[in-house]
Amino acid sequence: MAGLEHYKLAQDPAFVRLSNMTNNRYKYFRWTPRTAGITFAYMVAVPGILGYIAYKTDGKYDFRAKRRGDDMREY
Repeated sequence: MAGLEHYKLAQDPAFVRLSNMTNNRYKYFRWTPRTAGITFAYMVAVPGILGYIAYKTDGKYDFRAKRRGDDMREY
């Protein structure tokens, strides 16, 4: 009984290919218009929009010490 490896399962070739592709993705990356657009959107556009919204609403809302019926807006 010792030495037999009954615990191993047969590996699915599709999962093995997916794992290899995921681990080696950086080797095959290319800058295309699509990848450049996605990178721009996530590194410039989204933080810029969130920063603009944060800047415009800075100090406008106060959630501390408010009671029911009080207005959250300061101005």
